[in-house]
Amino acid sequence: MGMERGSFAARHHFDSLPLSPDTDVRCAQFSEIAALSDMARRLVPGVRIGTAELANYFTFDPQSLLTFSRKGRLVGGMAFLFLNDRGHDALLLDEICLTAPDTRHLAAANEEVSAIYIWAIAATGRGIAGLGKAAAHLRQARFRSADCYAQPSTLAGRDIMKATGFEPVPSFQPDLWCYERPWNRQPLRMPGAIIQARSFADARH
Repeated sequence: MGMERGSFAARHHFDSLPLSPDTDVRCAQFSEIAALSDMARRLVPGVRIGTAELANYFTFDPQSLLTFSRKGRLVGGMAFLFLNDRGHDALLLDEICLTAPDTRHLAAANEEVSAIYIWAIAATGRGIAGLGKAAAHLRQARFRSADCYAQPSTLAGRDIMKATGFEPVPSFQPDLWCYERPWNRQPLRMPGAIIQARSFADARH
């Protein structure tokens, strides 16, 4: 994933990004796929996803492709792979071909989405403001419990990851970052509780 380098200093967790009123974010239409594919190739280094592949995934899951527009002009887009349990495991084990994933790794409409892989973020200038509404798209019931994964391919992409609460995760997949949804996080156990438990155990000896 990548984009033109711009200032993205404000730190907000992905799920608390502001919803920019002047950026319109919606599911793509089939007619926009060629333009989105071209934008991704131009802005994201190493993207080898052609228009045909993008069209395939769009047909498989129309919710996997978003467009960002301002005043009717396309300023960005975001593509996701919605992975089922099998796909989630394959991602962590580096057993998935991310440029042409097997559809058996992808969640069908009636299957739980176990993980969301952010395939690409392509945005020019202020188009990146669309991220807040993209995150809102991923808070729908179908996606809400799935953590998000990404592999930044540019410095700007890495800056976005850091600024929105993604962290590198141990996996066989090189440079994989994960954003854990706030409602999936384990509550932190206070060290005090551990100390009390230990002194209670000591008192019994």
